[in-house]
Amino acid sequence: MGTQAMMDTTFDISGKVVVLTGGSGTLGSSWARHLAGAGAKIVILGSTPSRVEKVKKNLLKITPDILGFAGSVLDRSHLEQIKGKVLKKWGRIDALVNAAGGNRPGATIGKEETIFDLNLEDFKQVTRLNLDGTVIPSIVFGEAMADQKTGSIINISSMTATQAVTRVVGYSASKAAIDNFTRWMAVEMARKFSQNIRVNAIAPGFFIANQNRKLLIREDGSYTERGQAVIDKTPMNRFGAPEELNGALHWLISDASSFVTGTILPVDGGFSAFSGV
Repeated sequence: MGTQAMMDTTFDISGKVVVLTGGSGTLGSSWARHLAGAGAKIVILGSTPSRVEKVKKNLLKITPDILGFAGSVLDRSHLEQIKGKVLKKWGRIDALVNAAGGNRPGATIGKEETIFDLNLEDFKQVTRLNLDGTVIPSIVFGEAMADQKTGSIINISSMTATQAVTRVVGYSASKAAIDNFTRWMAVEMARKFSQNIRVNAIAPGFFIANQNRKLLIREDGSYTERGQAVIDKTPMNRFGAPEELNGALHWLISDASSFVTGTILPVDGGFSAFSGV
């Protein structure tokens, strides 16, 4: 038996077509670089044309197999058009990473506010972006997986989904709903379409991104009161680096996780394991 035949390809994702919503964000672009470096064909979806083009330009230095589209993950017709273009170019969709999401100030309870100050319109918008922004792409691109009888959908959960992390009520509620949808969709796809279609979620701990940097870290690099509270409940005593999510994502896309579906995988430095006492 030759050396090539003996190579373990369990973790090999080269040639796999991966659609990445929120691909122009801090975490999304980090994942895109990793996946491109591993030989995957990448489809970047983002809301801002200039940011999508910037990420696409950087990825083209790694591989020519890059597509980029700007628009809303809430626009089903837009996503259907993208699906058609991807299938025309590469013939299949092997993985979908639902990384689009976010928060709004009105859906967050300020330090001197209570739940009764909640802006319900902002709450609805946050829920729509995070939950609907996961459900709609899952339906659109998941249909291609149903047709081909194989695929992997990876949603993005949060530590706020299972614990009462103060202030972020809208974000927490929508991420908790994503956990439920992940399990529901996993059962639906496996029972009705194929055992080779898997749906899982990654639940990141606290990572520094543009959205939360000022909330957690002061300009001089020291922790804010909230930042220190997070560190105190994280046994590894630090925030995560974006690249530390790459392994979990890679695993869930690869055949190495072929019997894993309906799971919520924490990547959190022990945050979810620690009571704080």
